[in-house]
Amino acid sequence: MSGTAKALLVDDRKDNLLALEAILQGLPVKSVAVESGEAALKQLLVDDFAVILLDAQMPDMDGFETANHIKRRERTRHVPIIFLTAADRDAQLALRGYAAGAVDYLTKPFDPWVLRAKVSVFVDLWTKSRQLAAHSEDVRERDARWKSLTEAVDAATVLLRSDLDGDKERAIALLEQARWG
Repeated sequence: MSGTAKALLVDDRKDNLLALEAILQGLPVKSVAVESGEAALKQLLVDDFAVILLDAQMPDMDGFETANHIKRRERTRHVPIIFLTAADRDAQLALRGYAAGAVDYLTKPFDPWVLRAKVSVFVDLWTKSRQLAAHSEDVRERDARWKSLTEAVDAATVLLRSDLDGDKERAIALLEQARWG
């Protein structure tokens, strides 16, 4: 589990990718830029992302098709997608974006501070969910340890209550083993 949040930037134009990287500069997120939907899908096989900034209109596999593939995969279906497009403010395109699983749809030119704020929210959510998962694992481990100790105490109690020779030593050995793992 990586400790640094990543943003996947997907656009067929290098100048747009450079602009997005510049907008995200200074945020606690590492940008990973790719130039096609196919490259994005390959990147998602090897990396986890806090957010995806996806150009809606690209040659070959457009952003909508790419989003559909992302949302079909178990591993990536919960990654938030923000569509970015230079297209006119066509409500049908926005609806298509939301139908493909987008959490937001921005038309260019957009306010870079708004995009930064949106990305920051998803980075924070990603970070908090990672912290929560780590805490949950700690609690599971502590519960398993507690259960093991409780079982050892119960077994030692049974041995201590018996009057058989050697049970006291076995009970002590059991408790020491439980204590030291």
